[in-house]
Amino acid sequence: MNTAIQFTNRSDLSTSHLNQLRKKGHIPAIVYGAGSDNIPVEVEEKNLLSVLKHNPRAILQATIAGHGTLPVLVHAVQKDMLTGKWIHIDFHQINMNEMIDTKAIIHYSGEPVGTIQGGVLQVEVHEVDIRCMPDKLFAGFTVDIGALAIGDQLLVSDLAMHDGVEILTDSSTLLVKVVNPRVTEEIKEE
Repeated sequence: MNTAIQFTNRSDLSTSHLNQLRKKGHIPAIVYGAGSDNIPVEVEEKNLLSVLKHNPRAILQATIAGHGTLPVLVHAVQKDMLTGKWIHIDFHQINMNEMIDTKAIIHYSGEPVGTIQGGVLQVEVHEVDIRCMPDKLFAGFTVDIGALAIGDQLLVSDLAMHDGVEILTDSSTLLVKVVNPRVTEEIKEE
């Protein structure tokens, strides 16, 4: 999914200027990678969040004055610890002709049969590392856990494969399991 977004160059890197940007509803950011210099920018928070709400791993077509349109991915986000608001973003400029390593979110759906029977759901992993061409990038895996009974588990190897996507996380990594509540109580006592 490619989405266009406007970035504005910024030259003032002072803390007071950054705070003024945030008060105006803008997020300070930096664009780096793909053999180019770092570019300090700002982006309107409302527009960015509306784009990323549907796909946080979207490849954005960032238009920057003097630099043209660059394909970028959100690489890192700094959040205010109290409010959870985004206060800085690192965007990684990507080469659309080279494989990229990134993360894919795992969305769990359904209510496991085992929890209805009194078991406890334990989610171990919320995202996995993947490698793919930028045009094969997707929002994440959706995993139906409704059939899991007490004692059942899912591993990375159980994820549905996507064409052109290599999962880098070890295939034996535990994603989710439903445990007997007595086992959970014994662990707490120890």
